[in-house]
This record gives sequence, structure tokens and C-alpha cells, in this order.
Amino acid sequence: MLLDEFDFDLPRSLIAQKPANPKSSSKLLLADKNMIINFIELTNYIDENVLLIFNDTKVMPAILQGNIRSSNIKITLHSKNDEGFWSAFAKPAKKAKKNDIIFFGKKLFAEIHEKDNSQIKIKFNFSEKELRKYLIRNGSLPVPPYIKKNENSLQVEKNYQTIFAKKLGAFACPTAGLHFDERLLKKLKKKKINTAKITLHVGAGTFLPLANKEINKNILHKETGIISKVQAKKIATSIKEGKKIIAVGTTVLRLLEACHHKYGNIVEFNEDINLFIRPGFSFNIVDKLITNFHLPKSSLLLLVSAFAGKENIFRYYEKAIKNNMRFYSYGDAILLERK
Repeated sequence: MLLDEFDFDLPRSLIAQKPANPKSSSKLLLADKNMIINFIELTNYIDENVLLIFNDTKVMPAILQGNIRSSNIKITLHSKNDEGFWSAFAKPAKKAKKNDIIFFGKKLFAEIHEKDNSQIKIKFNFSEKELRKYLIRNGSLPVPPYIKKNENSLQVEKNYQTIFAKKLGAFACPTAGLHFDERLLKKLKKKKINTAKITLHVGAGTFLPLANKEINKNILHKETGIISKVQAKKIATSIKEGKKIIAVGTTVLRLLEACHHKYGNIVEFNEDINLFIRPGFSFNIVDKLITNFHLPKSSLLLLVSAFAGKENIFRYYEKAIKNNMRFYSYGDAILLERK
């Protein structure tokens, strides 16, 4: 199967630059009913026999401004290995060379140990705890490249974190959660909709295009997934009781299916995952998926095609485009059923 089979044309005007205001006023395409509603109306189409599962990761302010030999350089951290080395994107990449020292203010610096095009491998002089504190004070959030940088940092913080954001560690936002606000959460509570929270620290690799035209030859970046003992028991019990599992976002779906793929059940979990879900994958846990509309030829478009069927997905996307629904991170959403 070739990646080109998952391409489509999208008018640039449909790439959302800001979330809806209020956030629950975005649009939601109900795939099984072939109708578009306001997201706040979600509660009219689910009942107490479902379990909504959210991702409570929080996006790390992973962008740092530094300098090399008096030249400015921006780095975007996206992963850390067990040996204490960080991988990052450098811009402009031509400024960065192996063995260079990047200075960030008076105390923090990092040495470049490897360079591969725009990616660099660096090691900081700070401990991880010290670095996290520095990032919180001085870093900025890594919003996707297709969103124009026309907001101040406080507005970005408000727009690019979900209402569930609690556990710092993501390098990209689990954007399906952006549609939920206090108004909608009150409606869910009033209707006694069951909810659970798990954590997948989304990697910046989610912005990277798949490298190989042959789908099966691609490998995804690793991301850390966490399911607490309490939440695992809640999810496993709900499944035994016959409740429908609704994943709010592809990150939730991937973590749940990765956990089952390894252990045959939903159990306490704290591991790195890189499960590549593409057409042909057998789903075991998730019954329905709330997700945004994804980029052409992306791993996320492959995932939803595996979940709901490629022909169905392209039909839903065509309807969304015809109805001027908004795409990508700040865009509208779709509620899919497993085929």
C-alpha cells in the first residue's frame, strides 16, 4: 500500500488558525448519522452506557531561543533518550555544527553531539529537573507549523492546552480535547456520562511527514504512555460491563490499543510506545473515536482509515470540505465508529 493513496486536496482557507470561541461551539460531524452538529450537542448522542477517555498530558514549552557564535538560533526539543541526550529541530539549521555550544541566557548551555539535516542531538549542562524549571520560565509552546504565529504567549498557552492538561511532558497538543470546556463538562456530569483519563506524552514527531512512500516501511517515533492502576481498573471494568469505549483523540486510541496489544487487557502501564496503526490493524478496545481532521498522507489519516475504513474516511472528508468545516489542530471534529 502506497502513501499517495491517502492524499487529498484541501483549500488553505479551511486550515483553522484559532480554536472556536467558546471551544465547544466547534462543529462535530457524526459519521454514522451523516450530519453536522455543534460540539456542545455531543451529550444528545451519547448516554451513561459509554466511557469517554481523555488524554491529560500537558504540552511542554519546548522551544528555546539561543545563540551560537553571536548568531541567533531556535531549537525545538522533541525527545530525550536514557543517556540524557535531547533530540531537537534547529532553525536555521545551517548555523548548527557538531561540537558547537548553544548558549541560552547566562547559565544554560548545550553541546551539539550529532547533526542530521535540521535535527540535532544535544546535551545540556542542567539536570532534567533544572531544565524543566527553565523551560517553564523561558520556553514557548511548539504550535504546529501550519498555524501562523500571530498570538502572544499567554494566548497560545490558553489556546494550545486542553482543559485536562495536567501532566507536563508532551511536545504537541492532543487536539481532540480542545473541544471540551467547562460548559460541556457540566453537561456531561449532569447526564452522568462516565469518564477516565490516561496520559500519552505526544511527541513532536507527529508533525513530521512519513518518510517512505511504502506505508509498511515507516516507523513512528516513540512516545511515553501512562495508565494508572485506578484508571486501568475503571476502563477494564467498563469493558466487562459492556460500556462503549469512546477515545477522545488518536493518542488515547493508540495508548489503549498498544496496552491491549502487549498485555491482552487494559492494565497499569508506564512504557514507551510506537504502535503504527494503519489499514489492516485489528482493534480490540476502542468502539468510537472523536478526532480532528488530519493532514494528507499522515500517520493519523492512516489510523482513522484503519478504524473507520478508507473509503468512508474520504467520503466524510469530502463532506467536511463541502460544508466548510475547519481542519487540523484548531479545527472541527468527527465522531467515528469502528467499522
